[in-house]
Amino acid sequence: MSKEVRHKGRFAQMIIYLGKLLRMFVYQNDWKVLPMGALIASLVMFVVGRNLFKTQEGTVTGCFALVCTCIWNGFFNSIQVVCRERNIIKREHRAGLHMSSYIAAHMIYQLILCSAQVGITLGICRVAQTTFPEGGIITPWSVLDIAITMLLITYTADMMSLMVSCIVQNTTTAMTTMPFLLIFQLVFSGSYFQLSGFAQKFSVVTISKWGLNALCAIGNYNTLPMVSLWNQIFKFRNIDVNGEKPLLELIKYMEREDQVTEFVLWSGQYNQSSDYVSSALNVLQCWQALLVLAVIFVVISVIALEFIDRDKR
Repeated sequence: MSKEVRHKGRFAQMIIYLGKLLRMFVYQNDWKVLPMGALIASLVMFVVGRNLFKTQEGTVTGCFALVCTCIWNGFFNSIQVVCRERNIIKREHRAGLHMSSYIAAHMIYQLILCSAQVGITLGICRVAQTTFPEGGIITPWSVLDIAITMLLITYTADMMSLMVSCIVQNTTTAMTTMPFLLIFQLVFSGSYFQLSGFAQKFSVVTISKWGLNALCAIGNYNTLPMVSLWNQIFKFRNIDVNGEKPLLELIKYMEREDQVTEFVLWSGQYNQSSDYVSSALNVLQCWQALLVLAVIFVVISVIALEFIDRDKR
């Protein structure tokens, strides 16, 4: 770093590095994360978008897919940004670089990037004709509540991968670590795998748990119908019992009496989850947990880089 830059204050250093990151976005192809995120979101909505916010099964599956998309985008944004220029950072730190300014520049840049990715994902949801819930829980619009939640999920995942990039020594190690982080988020989210005992405690520190809880709460999961039970009954409709087909007769009766909708709503009442309660308190607690995790990751990132001069690698 030149002498002029060496003695600049923390704010000035942050502006300098923010400008550098924006130039890298244009000239070093860092913009490629945006079309990649759009492609992932398109694939997800193609598979799960039809039943999102319409049934309990479709909502939890679709929200989980959206959470995975956000985490994947966040991980990919910053997993290599620090470790790929570790030697440069070490020299500039010795010349007067404040690591808090360096990380702050990344925080602002990554926030802009994450916001763009969330906007693209929601735009794809609109194109896929996803039906969003009527009315929000925190804001007057559910789509805004969902946007804030997705931004917090993406940004927290981004800060986690930034932390990893500050700790590891090279891009190879960073890219090797990323799949394990993603698997950890998937397994310990508490959605598809039943957790108990000590394993359940891990879910508290996962981005996926709080993100999924918030999205399902905003999506009014507990008021939606559950169709799994009806689908299973319909699947076994032709089972023969002593020459009769009682399930088929039951199905015909319910369809004739227009009781199918009432049945799936009744089924949903017995499949409600306390994690998905559609209340402002629940959503705000999820948002708070994500923010706390993001702050922890940022603090660890700064501390890790403050000791970069002792790195003999």
